[in-house]
Amino acid sequence: MKFPGKRKTKHYFPVAESVRIPFDLDFSERGSVYLVGIDQLIVDIEANVDFSFISKFGIKKGESAVLSDQIVEEIYLELKKSNSIIGEYAGGAIGNTLHNYSVLSDSRSVALGAISKNISVGDYAFKYICTTNSFVDFSYLKPVDGPMGRALCLLTPDRERSFAIGKGIMNELSPDYIPEDLIKGAAALLVSAYSLRDDSSSMYLANLKACEVAKKYNVPVVLSLGTSTLISSKKEFFIKFIKDFVTICAMNEDEAFSLVDEVDPLLACDKILNLCDMVLLTVGARGLYLGGHVDELSKRETKDMIHSKSIAEYNKFEYSRAMMKKDCKNPLKIYTHINPYMGGPGIIKNTNGAGDAALSALLHDIASNTYHRQVTPNSPKHSVLYLTYSSIHQVSKYSNRASFEVLKQNSPRLVKGLPAREESLEEAYWDT
Repeated sequence: MKFPGKRKTKHYFPVAESVRIPFDLDFSERGSVYLVGIDQLIVDIEANVDFSFISKFGIKKGESAVLSDQIVEEIYLELKKSNSIIGEYAGGAIGNTLHNYSVLSDSRSVALGAISKNISVGDYAFKYICTTNSFVDFSYLKPVDGPMGRALCLLTPDRERSFAIGKGIMNELSPDYIPEDLIKGAAALLVSAYSLRDDSSSMYLANLKACEVAKKYNVPVVLSLGTSTLISSKKEFFIKFIKDFVTICAMNEDEAFSLVDEVDPLLACDKILNLCDMVLLTVGARGLYLGGHVDELSKRETKDMIHSKSIAEYNKFEYSRAMMKKDCKNPLKIYTHINPYMGGPGIIKNTNGAGDAALSALLHDIASNTYHRQVTPNSPKHSVLYLTYSSIHQVSKYSNRASFEVLKQNSPRLVKGLPAREESLEEAYWDT
């Protein structure tokens, strides 16, 4: 388990030398820490288009629309004909997050979903597996006859992303392919609002079963919200779902507004923390916010400047580690905000996947806490049952840095891990 940042206690988080990865991984062995994610396995096809193109097909700018496979094929052929396609990548919010997590941590994750039963060299299913990190385990996927789903990511001149989605077999995962023992031992279960869109689908029922299993065994459930239109259309459902199952919510500011009718990001975090234990809220060019809970006795005051916005002295206890609300005798809400790393890239090529990268860094920190608790259970780090290994202030730095890596490239996934030493930091930083 790699661990981010400047850490002197490297023996807690050894970085193993590269070894061969066995086909069958033993998830029950001591020190085995992994994530489980349920995804609509899908291929992202990115293309540059003008505003009239998305209007032609009735796609709302910045939103995601599920269209018939026939219409998606029509759009795809038109993009091919005009040479508008930038690239084709393995995609899906959960798929991106699992891949990024395994890149950052050199640790295992498991994908649950449906994939084409008959895979041929060069087809989408083949490329999906080949371009996903080798630590992501696909052995629990459900094999189904039919094509993989496609998400046409249409980039308009303002660099906004609009999606046209052809479902294919992406919703064919069924409850009988949810392995209870696997979820029982996971550091977290990762689900997406997209997979909960259609309550008549087997994918919806599979997600529901997985969340019930996670709740039964006290495994944190992490929900990545989808497009804001989806949240608006099923607002009451998602509020109840979050209250019933979710530990951590990840979203952008539009999705936050759709959920709690609040424009101000801090106040949105405050309202969302009434529904779950922790929130990651990305706000584009203004960086990201993290909010959580800590017990009054375990709070730690920041050593940085204290700021006030819509919540006075909101970052006063940002050096605290997050906890589940039920583990706090006297829960206190804590917040932190960070501006984009180094002001953000000079040129943002694509925002697709930046939020997934930020979430993967947060999940790495949570998984590292699980790993540390297993390896050194008597450590003072675990005198209280924390959710994160680091303070939310430190986690925000890590999430911000991972997000930057995706923003400066075309691919929605991390191509490589973060550097061991940042060029932007003076040598003296690493010598202290």
